Amino acid sequence: MGGETIIPPTSTSEEEYSVDQDFPLPSLSSLNPTLLRDYLRMKAEDGKNESDRLFLEEFDKMGPQSSSPDFEAYHKRRQKVYKEVLQSYDQLRVRSKSLNEAKYKVLSYFPGTWFDNVGGKKLSDYDVPKTTSLLLIGPKGCGKSSLVNKISRVFEDDNFAPERAQISYNPSVGDGTYYLQGYMIPRGSASFCLYDSRGLADGTSENINMVQYWMNNGVRHGEPVIRKSDDSSLRRRMKFKPRELGWKFCRPQMVNFVIFVVDAVSVLKSIEGDGVEDLLCLQMISEVFKHPCISFKDDKPVVAITHGDLLSIADRVRARVYLGELLGIPPAKQIFDIPENHDPVTELTIVDMLRYSLEHADRNLPYKNWVMENVRKVPLFSWLCVLAMLLGIASGMACMRYLHMRHPRESELNIVWHTIRHIW
Repeated sequence: MGGETIIPPTSTSEEEYSVDQDFPLPSLSSLNPTLLRDYLRMKAEDGKNESDRLFLEEFDKMGPQSSSPDFEAYHKRRQKVYKEVLQSYDQLRVRSKSLNEAKYKVLSYFPGTWFDNVGGKKLSDYDVPKTTSLLLIGPKGCGKSSLVNKISRVFEDDNFAPERAQISYNPSVGDGTYYLQGYMIPRGSASFCLYDSRGLADGTSENINMVQYWMNNGVRHGEPVIRKSDDSSLRRRMKFKPRELGWKFCRPQMVNFVIFVVDAVSVLKSIEGDGVEDLLCLQMISEVFKHPCISFKDDKPVVAITHGDLLSIADRVRARVYLGELLGIPPAKQIFDIPENHDPVTELTIVDMLRYSLEHADRNLPYKNWVMENVRKVPLFSWLCVLAMLLGIASGMACMRYLHMRHPRESELNIVWHTIRHIW
């Protein structure tokens, strides 16, 4: 972990961590302010990237300074958020006794199960997919593939089954996943599918272009994820592998919801870090997460933080609150802590995250094309009747126009003959 040693907690009992425990409250405005603000201000004054200036402005607005009259109210509000997040761990321990019931609800899911009948609309009015597609995105090495394996293991009866997704042993070598990989959950089902993706790059523009392409055009199992910044040899290897060309025959699946994966250790290092690299990762996470292309109406992606088993409960709470404040989402309800543990609490957290994602996917189903649907529903006989009626109207208008044009000519002709007879 960058040469640093992080000592995991020796005990995680309920007696050791209670909701009355005092936590340090690091706000984004108090994180190594000299290095943090000077670096962001230097980039913003450089003027090469408008996003740097906006990020600095947003960073300065994250919380009032200690001299602000609102500091006390701000401090109390954040203290309340910390307690809510800490209480969520206690609630999970209590609810884990009903783990099987929660798993059954997800296992019995099919697309449209949690559709909200609002505004008089019916499920048949929406374009319901055969399989709900959930896209996992996040920085390189954040644990997306490991999360796929943990999710699959929760719903597998075979504890000895091999891991489905290839994980990276050394994230510093390469990007791990280079191809979009789809995994039906549970195995052999068609209810919903997780799509593992390549880690986000350092450049925000490439990340936005990549994610926007998936959201607009859909995802296909086995499709290579190639960036402009990739070296030519890597692009050639990915494009021309004969065994990897099958993705071209796969039908694109539209993304129904997004799961944003973040490494909890990286977040903590951003809180206490002294390096520029952690700040760049923080900026990239914020910009990609807040881009409109990965949101569905007002619903932002769900966040899963990983590697929490390397941190104490207190630091895991700090990471969730920090991300919630940065990304603008409730940390106790929309940020799920999924460590590398195999216990009922972790499994229930995974089930809760999937339930949240699937419910919001069903809430944001796209409408059907009403024009085409109505055309298909009209019988051929009705169309013939409408056509005959239109032809009758057109014929009647043509006759009226003919009579109208003939009447003035006859009147003019009579006037001329009357004049001739008078002269004669």
